[in-house]
Amino acid sequence: MAALTPATGKRPAAPQRSGRYGLLLLLLIGTYLLSASGFSTVAADLQTLLFAAVVLLALRTAPLGRKLTIPAVVVVLVGSAAAAAAALTHTRAGDGAADIWKGLILLLTTVLIVRRVLARPTVTIQSIYGALSAYLIIGLMYAAFYAAIQRLGSGAFFAHHQPANTQTLQYFSFTTLTTLGYGDFTAAGNGGRALAVIEALTGQVFLATLVARLVAAFRSSGEQAIPSPGEQARPATRQHWPPAGARHGSRVSYRRRPPGTDRKASPGG
Repeated sequence: MAALTPATGKRPAAPQRSGRYGLLLLLLIGTYLLSASGFSTVAADLQTLLFAAVVLLALRTAPLGRKLTIPAVVVVLVGSAAAAAAALTHTRAGDGAADIWKGLILLLTTVLIVRRVLARPTVTIQSIYGALSAYLIIGLMYAAFYAAIQRLGSGAFFAHHQPANTQTLQYFSFTTLTTLGYGDFTAAGNGGRALAVIEALTGQVFLATLVARLVAAFRSSGEQAIPSPGEQARPATRQHWPPAGARHGSRVSYRRRPPGTDRKASPGG
């Protein structure tokens, strides 16, 4: 039980948990590499659980309070279990519903991370990790929405009958997010094209504003903390005792002087 403060008689507020996004960034990189490797089939089945772990890590550091965190955790766990069960049916409707759920929980994760990063009073290395994690999550989120369009739509997602799977959809998403525009994969339908334009605009705004400002603020705070080579500490001046303004015959005793002071020499000494 928390003790009461003597001044106000109230319990001190619980310290806010600082966001640590290094583990989250490693999990996202591992998820992407697993999806891009030869284990893409296994990764596609495990993506719902991996993305649920991602949003739970984001909720762990989000300053939402227990009244909002506990219901959010319950909704994420129940929805992820339902989406995983729907994906195991291996039907177009089941896979499409699972992809929509992946995109929604990744959107929630992005909002939580960006809100937490912007709420920090100072820019630290964890802020940089959080911004990079949100950038990767945006790419995975759009890839999930592309997969939902491909599975729930009537025609092929890519033009020229290019294969649409986890690897190619994530590749298309990140090349669109970074505006590389290789041109080897192009959305065929209007829905995919419109979503690709929104993703390109999101990537430009996010990278040019949030990440760049965080990196610049982090560098400037580090430069201010380091003193310049020409700046030297001033030597401490020793104070004389008794003070020059002390009047003779006053009732104040000057027999005891504080450490680091020199006694003035008497006029006749």
